[in-house]
Amino acid sequence: MKPKQQRPPKKHISKILWSVLGSFLGIYLVAVFGKLFSTDFVFLLGSFGASAVLIYGAPEASFSQPRNLIGGHILSAFCGVISVKFFGFLPFEILCAVSVALSVFVMHFTTTMHPPGGATALIYVMGNDLNTLGWLYPITPIGIGAFLMLIVALIVNNLSSNTKRHYPIYWI
Repeated sequence: MKPKQQRPPKKHISKILWSVLGSFLGIYLVAVFGKLFSTDFVFLLGSFGASAVLIYGAPEASFSQPRNLIGGHILSAFCGVISVKFFGFLPFEILCAVSVALSVFVMHFTTTMHPPGGATALIYVMGNDLNTLGWLYPITPIGIGAFLMLIVALIVNNLSSNTKRHYPIYWI
């Protein structure tokens, strides 16, 4: 448990401000889209907040790349639905654990690891109005929401003059 190195230094204010701008615009766009096209406003999910931290705050990280953002969310959403549809007879606590573990397995297997994907699977299993979406959940709100956030990331991260912020590092 001994640390191997010191914590990294604080980021430059310009990086912080680009991250804040991207986070604001990405979440705002998803919220507005949800309000315009969904009567129950289910587009805005907690896992998108975590994605915003990654794709706008650390656009150079492998977890933040488009393949990981889109694939991690959509595949994990399917894992949540599969967990409920096929293992819904299990106790709630086990069902929650199965959905996250399954999403981790699938993201590893497909090299689409995006940590908020685990939350995407768990949110579906935890039960709420999203359960009524069934197999649509991976498409809407998850696929559409992740795609909207990707569009903002492509625009905002590439507006910076800092080439280290330019996004994406890779597509596939």
